[in-house]
Amino acid sequence: MNVAEQMCPQVWQKIKTLADTHETPFLALDLNSIKEKYDELQQGFDYARIFYAVKANPADEVIELLANAGASFDIASTFELDKVLQFGVSPTRMSYGNTIKKARDIAYFHERGIDLFATDSEPDLRNIAKHAPGSRVYIRVLTEGSEGADWPLSRKFGCNPEMAVELAVLARELGLEPYGVSFHVGSQQRDIDVWDGAIAKVKVIFERLFEEYGISLRMINMGGGFPASYLHKTNEFDTYVAEITRFLQEDFGDGVPEIILEPGRSLVGDAGVLVSEVVLISRKSATALERWVYTDVGLFNGLIETMGEAIKYQIHTDCEGEAEEVILAGPTCDSLDIMYEDHKYSLPLTLAEGDRIYWLSTGAYTTSYSSIEFNGFPPLKYYVL
Repeated sequence: MNVAEQMCPQVWQKIKTLADTHETPFLALDLNSIKEKYDELQQGFDYARIFYAVKANPADEVIELLANAGASFDIASTFELDKVLQFGVSPTRMSYGNTIKKARDIAYFHERGIDLFATDSEPDLRNIAKHAPGSRVYIRVLTEGSEGADWPLSRKFGCNPEMAVELAVLARELGLEPYGVSFHVGSQQRDIDVWDGAIAKVKVIFERLFEEYGISLRMINMGGGFPASYLHKTNEFDTYVAEITRFLQEDFGDGVPEIILEPGRSLVGDAGVLVSEVVLISRKSATALERWVYTDVGLFNGLIETMGEAIKYQIHTDCEGEAEEVILAGPTCDSLDIMYEDHKYSLPLTLAEGDRIYWLSTGAYTTSYSSIEFNGFPPLKYYVL
């Protein structure tokens, strides 16, 4: 790949210097890139509130940057909540976006002033009513078409539209405020039309609740789904903005409700470069056509999203010359630790042990997915530029 087309030369030089002077593996994170992505998102969707999905990259520096920029935060656990609170973020700028939560954790959030909760089931809704009385709830619905995403999210989370209506009615009976509906089209979603179908489904829920039960919902949480720059091409960001805005206006006209976005990958993904080292290069027989390239990062060291070869990162090495297809694998004693075997990457035949491999757009879901001590390997380090 051509790094010059992907990164600012000054940033790339800083990363190369880090690689020459620091032990691999590590993630280099460019804060300026994150700020630029946040500004772009805020300007494009100037009618929406931006809730950063902390799980994408919970680094203190990232949270502090976005907190100072005025962002709100999508929180998934008490641990994330404590981390964000230490930067003085108001509870009014946070939501508990996880639909799977302990009753005591709901109480923990409520005690700290958070009153906006996601839900998708009756037991969870009753727990919210009991431990966070009077709170606002938004109901997550299942989304069709999320198979167009590299990392689908709609099987485990959400309920069907009929249940969403029932939950909204029950929320009112329990003394909660049925505030809105949420959906997620899948992470790294390249098919913009999926938003169209999801928004249309939400419109029906809004209308049914108002016409049949007199409940006026006020908010749509559209989740994330905007892409980072991986191997497969995506539409330009401006196209996402124009099309999604058109879908909203077609369904809601001048009465578009409050809109919340929960970006994670699109904010921090392109800001990171994971720097790794080649540990070993081998062949499985004297006549094998393919080389196995083992690096000091793998599924358990930050590249879990290569599982099933779902996310295909752009990679770079300084080696030159004739290239050959390889199988890329990690360093652990687990046969699952293979990043790419079916999708073949080509790397130069001059590549040798000790050479660096740079994994671009790895700022999201790498440090946060890294194992604590599998095979004794420590969590993935990161350095901020």
